[in-house]
Amino acid sequence: MNPVAGKRGLRALARSKRRAAAALGSEAGERLRESFLSALPLPPAQVVAGYWPLPEEIDVRPLMTNLHLSGHVLVLPVVVGRGQPLIFRRWRPSLPLDAGVYGISVPSAEAPEATPGVLLVPLLAFDGEGRRLGYGAGYYDRTLATLRRAGDILAIGAAYAAQRMDSLPEGASDQRLDWVVTEEGAIRTGRVAA
Repeated sequence: MNPVAGKRGLRALARSKRRAAAALGSEAGERLRESFLSALPLPPAQVVAGYWPLPEEIDVRPLMTNLHLSGHVLVLPVVVGRGQPLIFRRWRPSLPLDAGVYGISVPSAEAPEATPGVLLVPLLAFDGEGRRLGYGAGYYDRTLATLRRAGDILAIGAAYAAQRMDSLPEGASDQRLDWVVTEEGAIRTGRVAA
């Protein structure tokens, strides 16, 4: 099967599954935080890239607040242009955000950039081998490829457990996740290092 065509067909199903799971509300974000903290203890002072959740995405803000209070440096992704990897600007829970591309909240343009060692990745669907179905623009795939060429990066998908699928198609430029964390637990994937 052509991976691009296969992904296109799966996106509607994945959105429907995520929409149903979003009914769990804010409790899912709290449970995701607990799943992450019990399975993935991070070394001190890591730079962690979160994301500001869109409607129906699982809320990683409880986890980000906990990581901030534990001494980690938080960054949020910023789209700089179509076809380019994301950049990351520093942020902490008390700072206001600006409206960015696609209506995504981002730190101000004056916030310093930082390179993460841990990347929380939003998604539409995932499988047990670390494949991820995103929105189709390839921002996270390009970003992960760039970060992996530069050094170690831990890529962790954040999702509702209901977003898991048996298998997803994979294109040549797709980057797999190392872990997926959900409200039901953390899953170490079968990603093979490039």
